Amino acid sequence: MNLIPESIFIPAIITFEDIFGGQVLERIPAAISVLYLLAIAVVMFFLITSLRGAFAKPNPIEEDLQDAVRSRITQTVANRSLSIWRVVFITLAFAVFGFHVYWTLVADETNEQFQDLIYKDSRQRRASLASLRGWMLDRTGRLENAIASYGIDKRTGLARKYKYDTAFSHLLGTERGTAGLERVLYGKNIEPMPSSIEVLTTIRRLDEYAGDVRTTFHGELQRFVAEQMNGKKGAVVVMDPQTGEILAMYSSPSYRLSAARSQEGYLELEADRRNKPLLNRATREYYVPGSTFKAFTMIAAFRAGREDERFTSSGAGYLALRGARPILDSNGGCAPPYGCSSLDLAQAFSVSSNQYFARLAVELGSERLAETAVLLGIGTYETPAEALRSALLLDIWNSDNERLRRAMAIEKSAMVLGKISRYDLALQGIGQGYAGQMTPLQMALIISAIGNMDGNLMKLKVEYDRAPESFANLLTPAQAARAREIMSLVTEGAGGTGSRAFSAVGSAGIRTGGKTGTAEKDVPSFDSRGRMITVKKRRRGADGKIEIYDAPKLVRRVDSWYVSLAPIERPRLAIAVVVEGGGYGSVTAGPIAADVVLKARDLGLLKRDGGRK
Repeated sequence: MNLIPESIFIPAIITFEDIFGGQVLERIPAAISVLYLLAIAVVMFFLITSLRGAFAKPNPIEEDLQDAVRSRITQTVANRSLSIWRVVFITLAFAVFGFHVYWTLVADETNEQFQDLIYKDSRQRRASLASLRGWMLDRTGRLENAIASYGIDKRTGLARKYKYDTAFSHLLGTERGTAGLERVLYGKNIEPMPSSIEVLTTIRRLDEYAGDVRTTFHGELQRFVAEQMNGKKGAVVVMDPQTGEILAMYSSPSYRLSAARSQEGYLELEADRRNKPLLNRATREYYVPGSTFKAFTMIAAFRAGREDERFTSSGAGYLALRGARPILDSNGGCAPPYGCSSLDLAQAFSVSSNQYFARLAVELGSERLAETAVLLGIGTYETPAEALRSALLLDIWNSDNERLRRAMAIEKSAMVLGKISRYDLALQGIGQGYAGQMTPLQMALIISAIGNMDGNLMKLKVEYDRAPESFANLLTPAQAARAREIMSLVTEGAGGTGSRAFSAVGSAGIRTGGKTGTAEKDVPSFDSRGRMITVKKRRRGADGKIEIYDAPKLVRRVDSWYVSLAPIERPRLAIAVVVEGGGYGSVTAGPIAADVVLKARDLGLLKRDGGRK
């Protein structure tokens, strides 16, 4: 879908009206620039030509002279010196012009740091703010629900208005920092910057009105999600597993778009290291997923044909490696109500047995887990050091707009599946250890593959009119159906860890599936004024000497997780909720997910068409 019309250029015919209309004013510096470039080209040509002559055959008069005599002749010495300086000048000239060519033609497309800092270009900001943009509509297509529109401001006149402001701030973005939908969907109005030759030889028409854009978001659902996360830190993702449409995606804490319009306001938000309001936690923050990651291990088991495995729990826990710490269930022994007995996959999933899934991961092995990870867009690495390298997942987005894919890119989640111990492998099977680099959106993707009727992981999309596309197939339809029934035991089965949180949803006649998660993570601590607390530590420097340095004081944080599918018969929602410091998943994140399901029902999003009509 062509969202933005290109600017149109027509051949220039210099007329009296052009000169007195002011267009000649911008052509004068353009002409000077072109003449300057031509002059430099001429100078470079003569320098290269003279340099070639300097290395040519020596003067015939000097040919019969001895080398010792010829090397002392003034003309020869002078020519040698001039040749060296010619080479130096030409090299520097090419370096300078190459530098400008890179930052003018290449950096805007390839250099991420340049793209993040481009907001400091005042021309970009003025042109962007001056361009008339279309309305950005939510999935209903109704003007009264427009996410971004225009209105009359008493002070400034015509102004861009945002109905949901704080709720959509991370998605819309600002004219500063990492681009959001406002810049990527309407940004072509301000770029590319015309070259001097274009200014000199063409007349540029005013940019045409950029058409309205209809997105997949539901404005009221996004607003409701923001209300549920008020006063909390974390993120919520709601998507349609059948189409890949993002229905809502919110990161908390957020910020008001108006607060980031000035450079001072933006820098103040950027300096808040304690709350990190500019960070989109849904796509760019890593969390330890805890037991919600058992959905991943379950998918890997189905793919390997090991879904019928039974393992017996022990009061002493599962010992993956001699000398390692035993892996216990959350109560320090065996998970109730089954206790220390033989469990199948469904029973273990419903009561979140750590022992079962740790052993299952070891039995599956690194290769099987890595195969599943790649299909889900998770990076697999040989060593922990490699896993720490930043990478973006771009191909998961269903869009022809490269700038949109980059702006919405997910920080690539990671697992270490190289030469690691059985104990490390077991920990990853339960969402701990080296599996502790998962984004909330990644967790939504994992369960969406189970929620898809064909077992496909669908590419994500925010452009309403785009046809759905599959990223990868993970399960057969029969396997996906069985996995969904296993997930339903969490909310409907005896001892299911999400049954209490979803009791109201069940009473409303909506069948759901889910998984709770509780994860511990060491994080920096801050004082009451928002300053990071540090402690003195010792380390050996490069010279072998002991040095003292300041390190962040770490505290243990317990995050609350819940992932959900609804309705279980044909899911239209795949939900991932994480609340930092929220404690047990069934206590904090679970009720939020349940309320989101009920709100989605009221908005008609549980219907077979996913609320598209």
